[in-house]
Amino acid sequence: MYQPPHFREDRIDVMHALMRAHPLAMLVTSGEGGLMANLVPFLVDPGSGERGMLRAHLAKANDQLAALRAGSEAMVLFQGPNAYVTPSWYASKAENHKVVPTWNYATVHAWGTPRVIDDPDWLRRQVGDLTDASERDRQVPWRVDDAPAPFVAGQLKGIVGLEIPIARIEGKWKVSQNRTLLDRHGVVEGLTRDRGDAADMAALVRERIPGHDEPA
Repeated sequence: MYQPPHFREDRIDVMHALMRAHPLAMLVTSGEGGLMANLVPFLVDPGSGERGMLRAHLAKANDQLAALRAGSEAMVLFQGPNAYVTPSWYASKAENHKVVPTWNYATVHAWGTPRVIDDPDWLRRQVGDLTDASERDRQVPWRVDDAPAPFVAGQLKGIVGLEIPIARIEGKWKVSQNRTLLDRHGVVEGLTRDRGDAADMAALVRERIPGHDEPA
């Protein structure tokens, strides 16, 4: 992806954290039918390989399965927080008006060669782990074992598993690092004041302001 140096994020633990926080990712493959993309929830196994392993499952009826079985490289796109940034929030607007709107975002792209898995024990473990990760913040989490075992077994017959060892990974945190400190503080204030749904982006901008506990 387009990577100006000030937006690049290379820390594996930071990228993995975004992937875990936003597990529904775009799985992109290229096969005989051309490019294909599907939204799929992924788990990240950080202890498998230098860059980690992605695990998922999808329906056997999914047309993308042919490209995955062919073993061509796949790309998985994780989208973190994002928000429109109006130039009205910049302190520099009052100085010269040489400002334009932009869009802040955080994203991680991962590449690897997929392995399709048909083993029912692997699939049962996968759906259990994904369910547990998704239900962990609920007061009374639902567990796969809450459903009748024959029903679960029947459902597993309709899916296949997917492992993608991460061969390459890139992170991009476009969070106003190219602006002056005063402009960056203005973005944090604007996101907090004007956008009730942008707290996560405000936090990302604030985290990357040097000495962010005090205004510049």
